[in-house]
Amino acid sequence: MMELGKYAGTVLSAYGVSALLLVALVWQSVAANARARRALERQERHG
Repeated sequence: MMELGKYAGTVLSAYGVSALLLVALVWQSVAANARARRALERQERHG
């Protein structure tokens, strides 16, 4: 494993925050895509 020395907590925290932000962005993109698809299907049915 990597030797992080005295900055291990900071480095691992930064990795953790970055991973959480990436997951949140992917989730938000998937949710927005699903909303757009539903809106498009509704529009095609009624329009």
